[in-house]
Amino acid sequence: MHTIHFTETVLRDANQSLIATRLPFADFAPVLKTLDGAGYYSLECWGGATFDSCLRYLNEDPWARLRQIRKACPNTKLQMLLRGQNLLGYKHYPDDVVRMFVKKSVENGIDIIRIFDALNDLRNIEVAVDETLKNKAHASGTLCFTTSPIHTLENFAKLAKQLEGMGVQSICIKDMAGIMGPKEAFDLVSAIKQSVPLPVVVHTHCTTGLGFMTLLKAAEAGADVIDTAISSFSGGTSQPATETMAYTLRQAGFAVSLKDEKLKEINDFFAPLLKKFLTDGTLNPTVMGTSPDALIYQIPGGMLSNLVAQLTAQNKLELLGKVLEETPRVRADLGYPPLVTPMSQMVGAQAASNVLAGERYKNVSKEVRSYVRGEYGQAPGAVDAALQAKILGDEKPVTCRFADLLEPGFEKAKEELGDRAESDEDVLSYIAFPQQAEAYFEQRDEKKKHVFAYKLEKAGE
Repeated sequence: MHTIHFTETVLRDANQSLIATRLPFADFAPVLKTLDGAGYYSLECWGGATFDSCLRYLNEDPWARLRQIRKACPNTKLQMLLRGQNLLGYKHYPDDVVRMFVKKSVENGIDIIRIFDALNDLRNIEVAVDETLKNKAHASGTLCFTTSPIHTLENFAKLAKQLEGMGVQSICIKDMAGIMGPKEAFDLVSAIKQSVPLPVVVHTHCTTGLGFMTLLKAAEAGADVIDTAISSFSGGTSQPATETMAYTLRQAGFAVSLKDEKLKEINDFFAPLLKKFLTDGTLNPTVMGTSPDALIYQIPGGMLSNLVAQLTAQNKLELLGKVLEETPRVRADLGYPPLVTPMSQMVGAQAASNVLAGERYKNVSKEVRSYVRGEYGQAPGAVDAALQAKILGDEKPVTCRFADLLEPGFEKAKEELGDRAESDEDVLSYIAFPQQAEAYFEQRDEKKKHVFAYKLEKAGE
């Protein structure tokens, strides 16, 4: 009997997808012990947008959050999502910064690092994979799923073989927009299983309504781990429901190690939280719906909300339909990049710019220029020749791994921060999100002053 393992996403991707990662540690701290005893393969709890959100919106130290989760969950593997050379930001960082970030992530409690590159340019994940292995953590090599003339079963299987050569311990299929159908999942898992002898992990979303069927067919093809979200935080732009998938797979003859009574406790805890977020407006009900249009436009939920915000700010929301139609055309011009962070934001913003200007590529964003220049890696297909000539002129694109051109950055940042940094983790926070980190450090210092003053006052009584 084949065993299917579950990764629970409520602490990271589920709440990132539904409530823009606005889940404070204090809100979920009481349920961590129950999560730890539920029989999960892993808890996805860090990386992605959690780091940025902690500093920017929640006034939390992301490193402290990770340590607290680790302390409360000693029996379950903790997992994070890492954008390869981009780490958790939107640009490439030098190798010394990538290595230090990975090292400190493992030291602070991470067991599994799911590492991807937005273009599936595997040169951009080599350093992160190598450092993960050096620190004796599990490197999960990731393929960003998308559809295009370039993204064939054969090419995905070749990428899986290359990942195996790097030494990764599992292969993850990351379907960030929920566009992978049941047959595509069955065929792709089968092809990878035939290509490499590694466990296969499948990640999808319910955005298009396909998620449950996709995971079932992936399991039937031999997938070893699936990503799900506890039911109150499932569906819509989030993942399929943990309890429903456990029930379905058991009925289909698979072994599932989850404890149903614990799952009920977990869901009973999160259900009122979801209601709270719905009441205070943090959760927009539209993200709970089904959007089959994403099968055409391949737009992840987060990208769609960015487009709506961009158009609303200019009182042009009525142009959303035209922007959605323009998005696949821009993607084709750029060589069919998968629409995952940061490419999804780039392509969407450029499509909106084209429509708003009434002329294609009248204004080209700095990020798209950098992409065409090769600063994000090798485009999956050929960039439109006329567009490349317009952007680059006589300049030659970068053909090497862009990080090879970057000067080391960790010690320089450490020197810049001086006494404001209390640890190497602080330095890494500053490198990733300078303004947000500095604002957090200031608040932390103010809090310490108040505490110190209070202690002095008490001592004098």
